[in-house]
Amino acid sequence: MSADITKKDPEATPPGPAPTRAAPIKAVPVRHYGRYVSALIALAALGSVVYAFSQGDINWAFIPDYFFNDRILSGVRETLILTVLSMVIGVVGGVLLAVMRLSKNPVVSSIAWFYIWFFRGTPVLVQLFVWFNLGFVFEYMNLGPFYKDEWSDFMTPFLTALLGLGLNEAAYMAEICRAGLLSVDEGQTEAAHALGMSQGKTLRRIVLPQAMRVIVPPTGNEVINMLKTTSLVAAVQYYELFKHAQDIGMTSGATVEALFLAATWYLILTSILSVGQYYIERYYARGSLRQLPQTPWQKVRAHLTSLSSRSEVTR
Repeated sequence: MSADITKKDPEATPPGPAPTRAAPIKAVPVRHYGRYVSALIALAALGSVVYAFSQGDINWAFIPDYFFNDRILSGVRETLILTVLSMVIGVVGGVLLAVMRLSKNPVVSSIAWFYIWFFRGTPVLVQLFVWFNLGFVFEYMNLGPFYKDEWSDFMTPFLTALLGLGLNEAAYMAEICRAGLLSVDEGQTEAAHALGMSQGKTLRRIVLPQAMRVIVPPTGNEVINMLKTTSLVAAVQYYELFKHAQDIGMTSGATVEALFLAATWYLILTSILSVGQYYIERYYARGSLRQLPQTPWQKVRAHLTSLSSRSEVTR
């Protein structure tokens, strides 16, 4: 028994009702009322601080009048020189101490540990005063046939500041460098040794270049911190920016204004160093990021390009 199967012509079937299009979804942005309230509170607090300073008995004309004063510019120069030289001592000493800490020799490792423990455990100001007053312990600085002089003449304020800041910075840089060295996989060292590279060459060619990605960011912070820490050397009579500003404020009677002037210069210098730190970090991030972050200028250009493209679309 067979069943009759009839095929229907698609053209003969009456068309059904046309499908209705769904109405577009209207997205309503979330209202962040807490952000608005916090922004208003922050603006009100900032306005109150600005108003309080504007009503104070402060001669604001003092700052532009003395901004390029010869003594102030001399202090800026001495501050930069002291910052650079102290960081050189700190970085070189920090690398050596980090290598000593990671050494398998227990004596070398213990000496490095003691150095870091001592200099990180005592304040910088105390160390500066110790170096400045070591003449009570050592009457002469005797280097045999090369140099011999009284300690008070040998330990000048500049040398005191350089040793106090540089040797203290080496203790902090040692921990930063040690963290960077430990961040490199041990397989890199093993592969280099398998190729016949020595321990020193492996450290210079393989380990340190990869560790720089970890070492550079905190080192940039240390440079900025060192620039500000140089103000402590005024206690040992070294004339840098803060010391010159203090003397100008005392002689002119504008003590607070001179401090504001010094703070302005410190802000300018630290801002310049921050920009340099950003580009150095971006340079050493090339091997770890697939796409480097945009620079501020690139962000501005991209924003301007998007605005121009939107304006053309609306036209």
